Amino acid sequence: MWIYVCRLILHENLYYATREIGRLYETERCLHNYALTYALGLATASYFQPQQVPHYVEELTPLNDRGIYITPARGLEVRYSLSTFKYANNLYHVEMEKGRRNTPSFGRAKEITVGSVFEFVALSEREKLPMPRWIRLGIWRSKASLSWQEFEAPEVQSGPFTVVLPLNPLDVSGRLLVFDLISMPPVSLVQNAQMEGEYYELPSGLQLPAGMRYFLAEANNARAKR
Repeated sequence: MWIYVCRLILHENLYYATREIGRLYETERCLHNYALTYALGLATASYFQPQQVPHYVEELTPLNDRGIYITPARGLEVRYSLSTFKYANNLYHVEMEKGRRNTPSFGRAKEITVGSVFEFVALSEREKLPMPRWIRLGIWRSKASLSWQEFEAPEVQSGPFTVVLPLNPLDVSGRLLVFDLISMPPVSLVQNAQMEGEYYELPSGLQLPAGMRYFLAEANNARAKR
């Protein structure tokens, strides 16, 4: 197995609509592993989506057969900025008449700024990954540079351990004991998780659950119902 400890540096402001507070659209300081997997070119989505419905299971599950998994990213150095944007009034454009109310046609985006740094891990059981030097992320397709350290997987250990990286709870097999919840779509993440089970420990001291797979919890539930 190859393990890549990756560092991501933003060269443009990054925006995801993680949560909406009135007209404020906020970007979380963690990056979801689904978004990173697409950004790395390991999964692709159809350009035309007539119903605007994501197909994460169909598009990410094939990576399990290749033994590839990408963790969510934590923010090491994160700074924010606020920007104002305008959006169209649907009443005006659909009915071709001016709206009767003077409703605001703007919103504010809380974006992560240039120079912010993130860390995540890529794992591959059977093949070396062609890691790109540059990727694009978010609604604005923001440019980010990627660097990494490559390790061979150490021996699997068993027992209690702590993971400082964010985790997708649907993808881990170990037992989650204590954690901080990060509420964000499409699946809330956990961070600073104290776990019990099998894990890897890298030379830097970074600990990772062993056996992470996309939608592992759903697969286990499906087998249990048979």
